[in-house]
Amino acid sequence: MSTNTDAVKANLGEASAHLKQAAVAASDALKGAASAAGEEMKLGKAQMKAELADGALSGINAAEHLGGAAGEQMDALMDKGRDLLDSAADLIRERPLAAFGVAFAAGWIISKLGRSDK
Repeated sequence: MSTNTDAVKANLGEASAHLKQAAVAASDALKGAASAAGEEMKLGKAQMKAELADGALSGINAAEHLGGAAGEQMDALMDKGRDLLDSAADLIRERPLAAFGVAFAAGWIISKLGRSDK
């Protein structure tokens, strides 16, 4: 004949066995998650290194072309300066008196500004 005490002991033993199995399952799940996370971290690290390397190569390529780009800009500025001088020379040839008058006035203004007593 089974008593209530025997039933409690049996149920508690069964509960204990289920709790042990739950702990084992949780431990296995954590190990699996840690392993998967570790693999994802390795993959992410490899991708990050590849992107940083590609970025560094792009920066190096840009630096290599920097000198050429500066030379191109300098050539363009020199061409504009030559065009401006040619325009001024043409204007002086076409209107020498006006050019002399403008140059004289500009010199007079600059000298007055330079000698002003403040």
